[in-house]
Amino acid sequence: MLTLKNLTKRYDTGDLALQNVTLSVPDGQVLALIGPSGAGKSTLIRCVNRLVEPTSGSVKLNNLNLPKLSSRALRRARRKMGMIFQEYALVERLTVMENVLSGRLGYVGFWRSYFRKFPSEDVKEAYRLLDRVGLLDMADKRADELSGGQRQRVGICRALIQNPDLLLVDEPTASLDPKTSRQIMRLINELCQERGLTAIINIHDVLLAQMFSQRIVGLALGEIVYDGHPDGLTPEVLTQIYGEEDWSATIEKVDDSDESEIEE
Repeated sequence: MLTLKNLTKRYDTGDLALQNVTLSVPDGQVLALIGPSGAGKSTLIRCVNRLVEPTSGSVKLNNLNLPKLSSRALRRARRKMGMIFQEYALVERLTVMENVLSGRLGYVGFWRSYFRKFPSEDVKEAYRLLDRVGLLDMADKRADELSGGQRQRVGICRALIQNPDLLLVDEPTASLDPKTSRQIMRLINELCQERGLTAIINIHDVLLAQMFSQRIVGLALGEIVYDGHPDGLTPEVLTQIYGEEDWSATIEKVDDSDESEIEE
């Protein structure tokens, strides 16, 4: 279980990004974070794995208080936190397989990773993951030859090969077209269900959040203003999160039975 208690982040500029955020995410739950730009969504995710250092409060993953860990202990803890980035964060000149295997760098020694001498079981798992996301035939392609959707699936494989307990996903569809966005969100959701993974997904698209999450948390000015089931996102709630607007079209139900083919 992931538990945040009174999590606060104030930047050196004086800007308050998070204000006493308290939140518990049970094992296996897929949670979507929504809110306007500047609400603190990305900051929250980065405070969990300490890419951003919290100002105060606690972040506990399986009762391990992450902000209190030494650098060495944090490196070990990060093995269990897979991160999927908005801009993919792939090494463009490396192959798909090499990018996926980079997710095992926290488990292998420096020289083995430097010479790319990964254990055979890691290589087998990388092939299994690429097959699962429909990229097996692209294992030897360079990352810069891939489309946006394909790059994001490589990023998903890289995170999953860590064998994480928690998946942190930061705007996975921001650079993708609507059809590919659905495919990526569907894939993340299915993989979490298959593996019993806990996930926090920072996403701007309210419809995608409703379609592919079990719980939605809405942030505004660094505070939680909604925490509940996707069906609870009424126009009144969205106004509280984002401000005045006609939200009736935004929360229309969308059929997810189509467009299930993986992008090539």
